[in-house]
Amino acid sequence: MNWSKFFSMDGYAFYVWGSYALALVAMCGEVLLVVRRKKTLKRQLQNFSK
Repeated sequence: MNWSKFFSMDGYAFYVWGSYALALVAMCGEVLLVVRRKKTLKRQLQNFSK
């Protein structure tokens, strides 16, 4: 297998790898937002029960 040809994607590398990078950033951002929201809700519930 020719790795340089694989990574260049016949001229579409920027689009392909850029799409992968954008999807990865979006998924990581989603996880971070969910974790942050969970902490906020947990804090609000603790304050509500006091």
